[in-house]
Amino acid sequence: MATVEQLATEPRFTLRGVPWEVYEMLRDIEANRRVRMTYDRGTLEMMVNSNRHENVKKLIGRLIEAFTAELKIPLRSFGATTWKRRDIDKGLEADECYYIHSHGRVSSRPEVDLAEDPPPDLALEVVFTHGDVNKMAIYAALGVPEVWHWEDGELQTLRLEEGRYAACETSFNLPMLRVKDLEEFLDPMLALDESAWINSFRGWVRERFR
Repeated sequence: MATVEQLATEPRFTLRGVPWEVYEMLRDIEANRRVRMTYDRGTLEMMVNSNRHENVKKLIGRLIEAFTAELKIPLRSFGATTWKRRDIDKGLEADECYYIHSHGRVSSRPEVDLAEDPPPDLALEVVFTHGDVNKMAIYAALGVPEVWHWEDGELQTLRLEEGRYAACETSFNLPMLRVKDLEEFLDPMLALDESAWINSFRGWVRERFR
């Protein structure tokens, strides 16, 4: 059975009873590169991000990357890589994801496989519309220790505790950083000139943390 939802220019298409092999086949088709897929035990949800979604996730990602660069914190980014595990029948793509604490374990690997390697330390999830699949439950099942969750202009940092995510004031991976401090930089009017915007953020980091 299939259902279609289209809100905020982010169409979603949900299929049920999809075998793992079909999910992998669809994920590997080059024409589907822009399609985000979330798979949970036979339910496959597909969607295409809106322009605003892409803008928000890019801006938050740039803040993370600028912050770690200014403080010389080792980082490896994997963008919207597909993370999946056949043994638990789940897979998804984050908006952005990073290795920070586990950087040394994957820094020399051209490809990362969750069958052998740890999950990313930090994932970013931007939400404009809700679908049929509980993505946070999939992140938890994959063992992602921290998710930054943006919705309705509010950014939260969520830490995995005993199989569930709990909101925290500070980041687990970047404990000196209060994620609430980033919200002023996520005002869309401030980021119309992204070069000036990111330079302003870098200046804030240098003044506050050095």
